[in-house]
Amino acid sequence: MNGITSSTALWYASRATGIVALLMLTGVVVLGIAVRRQSRLPGLPRFGVIGLHRSISLLSVVFLAIHVVTAIADPYVTLRLTDAVVPFLASYKPLWTGLGAVSFDLMAAVIVTSLLRVRIGRPIWRAVHWLAYVSWPVAVAHSIGSSTDMQSGWLLGLALGCILAVAAAVAWRIAGESRTAARPVRVSALFTQLRRHEPVRR
Repeated sequence: MNGITSSTALWYASRATGIVALLMLTGVVVLGIAVRRQSRLPGLPRFGVIGLHRSISLLSVVFLAIHVVTAIADPYVTLRLTDAVVPFLASYKPLWTGLGAVSFDLMAAVIVTSLLRVRIGRPIWRAVHWLAYVSWPVAVAHSIGSSTDMQSGWLLGLALGCILAVAAAVAWRIAGESRTAARPVRVSALFTQLRRHEPVRR
């Protein structure tokens, strides 16, 4: 490969792995929002949902790592290793690249605490695990802001689809929580009416 071809390959590799990482991170967030309490999805047992969540999480980390490595290796953007870890130091689009570093750091914190879950205890792990939800909107902002490809056309539609998927998961979760919270109220009202010998109104 000559220099131009190599740089072009790295550019495409960085963009492609970044898009895949965003899609997988969106899947992780959607699963986490939708099944955090019930740990079930229609047609899948609990262990299947947990395994799916874990597998997508690991794959998103792999693609994120490749995205970072190829972005650093690409001579066009001139990124250093520290730029991928320390936010807002990059000379190339410092704001948007910095947001990518923030998202990367948050995901790294989630990964490290997951590996040390037995040692640090569930409460600390759970608190840090919420950073995965924070890293998602930061990653979306980084993806759209740092790449002109994501600002129009079908890639912008893809980013909007990710946003809508997470919004739908949040709405589904809120509706489910509302139904769950309403059940004890209905049961309490039923027992109150029975004690009073009143007819139950439907």
